Amino acid sequence: MPDWLAVIILGIIEGVTEFLPISSTGHLLIPQNLGWLPRQGDLFDVVIQSGAVVAVLAVFMKRLKHLMATLGEAETQDYLKKLAGAFLITVFGGLVIKKAGIELPETIQPVAWATLIGGILILILERLYHGRSSVAQITWAVVVAVAVAQLIAAVFPGTSRSGASILMAMAFGIARPAATEFSFLLGIPTLMAAGGLKILSAFAEGAAAGENWALILLGTAVSAVSAFVVVRWLVHFVQSHTFTGFAWYRIALGVLLLVMAAMNGH
Repeated sequence: MPDWLAVIILGIIEGVTEFLPISSTGHLLIPQNLGWLPRQGDLFDVVIQSGAVVAVLAVFMKRLKHLMATLGEAETQDYLKKLAGAFLITVFGGLVIKKAGIELPETIQPVAWATLIGGILILILERLYHGRSSVAQITWAVVVAVAVAQLIAAVFPGTSRSGASILMAMAFGIARPAATEFSFLLGIPTLMAAGGLKILSAFAEGAAAGENWALILLGTAVSAVSAFVVVRWLVHFVQSHTFTGFAWYRIALGVLLLVMAAMNGH
């Protein structure tokens, strides 16, 4: 398979899965670790996630403009402070993870287990959330919890950054639409910072010269386009649907991957 075609496929996978509660990193690793698509490396997997940020910017442009237009209001300042707080906690935790030398797995089992366990946890949380009263106000406890959820997703590919952060907020009594918006807006600086840090590290370590930047840009562009379609749909979907369907998908996929790994001796 030509590299450009593999990159387009991976870009579509990233864009479609980044903001669904099914893990984009996990879905990127699955075809690469199983040998279905050529492995592109950690830099590619991280940087093309930045393309999905473009989709969030486009879909939430009205909300972002409102925040910018009301910077002088206490409510807006409080919301932005909480976004910044969650981002800074995530950054600090991410640096600790990087210092610890934690890298994306080379085998499929960790992704499979995270996918399976994540699906079970979604079913449990959805059941606990059902019938409970909820609020739209993000609290500082939610800020810390959402940041921790993002870090868990970073350590265990297959967890889903967006899914973990949305469900964590819901577990604290936040309404599904408000939890989704906070998670998506938090994803803007989080994914941009992750991509930027990875690029700077590549240059600092001298690895940038060996990268095919044209393919990385292609994957990023494809990711942005496919993510735009998904984000627009998901924003409306969460108004009246649960994540139960995604949970069963994760469970089925996790079991399938574990079976395949056992058959292949991975």
